[in-house]
Amino acid sequence: MEKIKITQVKSSIGTIPVHRKTLKALGLKKIGSFRVHSKSPAVLGMLRSVNYLVNVEKA
Repeated sequence: MEKIKITQVKSSIGTIPVHRKTLKALGLKKIGSFRVHSKSPAVLGMLRSVNYLVNVEKA
């Protein structure tokens, strides 16, 4: 599968608790942290909900 690199660019302070849990599930803890995930429907759904907190690029 195709890989994508997800980088957190905004703080999770002040966001709703569900979005904080989504960031944790993606493996992101603080600004500047990144993870490489395979491009699956589950990951894309998570990214759709927290798209204002992260940047996504091909890995």
